[in-house]
Amino acid sequence: MRERMHIDQEYGDDVRRLRVQLIMMGGRVEALVGASVRALTERDAELAHRTVESDCAVEQHEIAIDCLCRRILTRHQPVASDLRFVTSSLRLATDLEHIADLGVSIGRCALDLCAEAPLQPEVGLPRMAAEVESMLREALDAFVTSDASKAENVIARDQLVDNLSTQIFCELLTHVGQNAQCMTQVLRLQSVVKHVERVADHVTNLCETVMLMAGGEDVRHAANSGDSTRAVPNHERN
Repeated sequence: MRERMHIDQEYGDDVRRLRVQLIMMGGRVEALVGASVRALTERDAELAHRTVESDCAVEQHEIAIDCLCRRILTRHQPVASDLRFVTSSLRLATDLEHIADLGVSIGRCALDLCAEAPLQPEVGLPRMAAEVESMLREALDAFVTSDASKAENVIARDQLVDNLSTQIFCELLTHVGQNAQCMTQVLRLQSVVKHVERVADHVTNLCETVMLMAGGEDVRHAANSGDSTRAVPNHERN
């Protein structure tokens, strides 16, 4: 009996550590993305440098999460909702790492653009970035509170980001048509817009994973299948 209690406590501790690592990784990624956007909009080269160099800390969290997941799977062999949490944690960590990489890419673009005067079409970029930062923050909150409804609301906001991306691209193309000398700067800004849009895509992935973790509902590719409420089989539910 004592050995069973020890194993149960060890299992509970591992799951709690996994959750803490995910929360810490999410916080670092959120800070990284926010800093990279500020570095761009404020033309802050020093902040851009710090952003590019901060990816290592995120990678350490991903390694720790991977190790904890493998430990839990091999030593405790979880089932039902616990198994869903562990496997979903691996997906969350992967998407968070991708978001961090995109934040670093934005930081690198900011370094290249620091010596350039802002173009008028950049007015829409801060709005787009602010929307994506808000989506990321809400997605992480949804994970912490296991709120599938909040995660679903974040997914719905991805269309606005896509619309803003299209609008900014059109404005940039118009601008370069009027002033060909700014071609290089426009191309860099187009890269930033694409990176921000991709962050939103990965945030959507995060929210789909949160919905799976919270209620066992797998909504990935639901739009393509024509079923927006596709769920996992009942025997996989807790």
